[in-house]
Amino acid sequence: MIDAFGRPQSVVVLGGTSEIARAILSRLAKDGSVRTLVLAARRPEEVDVATLFDVQPPTRLASVRFDASEGETADLVVARCFEHAVEPVDLVIMAVGDLGTPEVDESDPRRVNQMMTVNATWPAAALSSVATRLRAQGRGRMVVLSSVAGYRVRRANFVYGAGKAGLDAFAIGLGEALRGSGVSVHVVRPGFVSTKMTEGLPAAPFAVDADRVADDIVRGMARDHAVIWSPGILRWVFGALRLLPQSIWRRLPG
Repeated sequence: MIDAFGRPQSVVVLGGTSEIARAILSRLAKDGSVRTLVLAARRPEEVDVATLFDVQPPTRLASVRFDASEGETADLVVARCFEHAVEPVDLVIMAVGDLGTPEVDESDPRRVNQMMTVNATWPAAALSSVATRLRAQGRGRMVVLSSVAGYRVRRANFVYGAGKAGLDAFAIGLGEALRGSGVSVHVVRPGFVSTKMTEGLPAAPFAVDADRVADDIVRGMARDHAVIWSPGILRWVFGALRLLPQSIWRRLPG
């Protein structure tokens, strides 16, 4: 249950090995308000929870193993997470995604299927399942990690971008469908984030790290923003870029 100061006490993370998700948790952990934490991940043993909660660790901690490439498992995974949480869930963080390898993905139908499943189909199905449960509670928040790559898809990474575009649109629509229910959806659109997933790639303009994204998310949630850009300037940059004719857009560096 959310405490008297509006801080979440019960949190579920779908994609627990995400560096951004862990950075969010570290911020929530600073005041010791999180009592229940359920981490769902492909390899949950890789998450060292002790390093995130240096003030007061959760009194209830559970992990759920899953593979987002198995699209039909979404509802079952969410059900298990909520069962482990026991008490009403205040916050669900959707941090599932795969950047892939563009030059390989676009020419391999199996990889296209996997990328679309991991970046769009599984998360969307899981969010639908989460929404049903939060609506039944009458309250709760969802943070969905999207990407500017899905705001206007580029040739350089169009398979990944298409997946994020689908998830982004679904999450925005879900937020509208939940309006008035006590449940809110916060769609996060980071730019280039320096993490292990992007290691070795040339940094794009306005690159940030996971800590900066987490700060922007916590601040955006406090202001009840439906869409959270990180860094904030990307809202204006991509607002302008989205209006460019395709003939110019395709010439921009990837």
